[in-house]
Amino acid sequence: MDKYNFFQNVYEVAKLIPSGRVTSYGAIAAYLGAKSSARMVGWAMNGAGAADPEIPAHRVVNHQGLLTGKHHFGTPTKMQELLEKDGVEVKNDRVVDFETRFWDPMKELL
Repeated sequence: MDKYNFFQNVYEVAKLIPSGRVTSYGAIAAYLGAKSSARMVGWAMNGAGAADPEIPAHRVVNHQGLLTGKHHFGTPTKMQELLEKDGVEVKNDRVVDFETRFWDPMKELL
């Protein structure tokens, strides 16, 4: 699969993340059959701002619930603001109750 198609597949999965839930770069990579490509999912999320229709990239965090991609959102607090608008609590750049909020595409999209 080429990079363009991989990014498109990442975006299709990200669009399915429900409001109030989050997933990880690695979980999307694993769902797409590319378990070791979490970084590539991150690169896709970095480019999601230009996508039309909009991609809820703010719902994709690292495997510990950290907002590691926050610097790609225009302001240092924008990712947190978008998550809080979704009803997700964030403290110290980490999703509170990450295990409860975690949306696993391998389980949810069967």
